[in-house]
Amino acid sequence: DELPKVKHIVSKPYTQRIECAHLTLRNRLQRLNRKTLGYSKSSEMHDRIIGTYIEREYHV
Repeated sequence: DELPKVKHIVSKPYTQRIECAHLTLRNRLQRLNRKTLGYSKSSEMHDRIIGTYIEREYHV
């Protein structure tokens, strides 16, 4: 399936905005991956970081 021409947006600023959002998400979730420098060993720190992220991003 192809996108209709009206909904197909091609622009550098639009792509940069999407990539920035993806980079931010990857950086925030790096604490869950054992192979990164930002990895947290304690479950308490995991809970605090994830709670802060959810509160900051999704709190209305």
